[in-house]
Amino acid sequence: MNQLAKIRIKKNDIVKVMAGRENGKRGKILMVFPKEQSVIVEKLNIIKRHTRPSQQVKQGGIIEKEAKIHISNVMLVCNKCDKATRIATKVLENGKKVRICKKCGEVLDRD
Repeated sequence: MNQLAKIRIKKNDIVKVMAGRENGKRGKILMVFPKEQSVIVEKLNIIKRHTRPSQQVKQGGIIEKEAKIHISNVMLVCNKCDKATRIATKVLENGKKVRICKKCGEVLDRD
């Protein structure tokens, strides 16, 4: 049984990279890939791809784009304490499940 690990990071979250070439930098999550347990962070982990002109890409050449980063190498940044933190979950009185900062107890979900 290939069971997926829980991914507690969502699109548009601000994360800090904890390992690798981009260590210490912050960015916004553009895409989450739960099956591959990876994310794409805006303007981080830039790679170069040599591409030919096609119907979608009229101009060929060297294109720079963001590559995937494994989920274990990023941590969510809390809005209140402005630090990378672990995430807890809590059920509110109205029955809604929210993510909570482990350091300061602030609710991380903006909904």
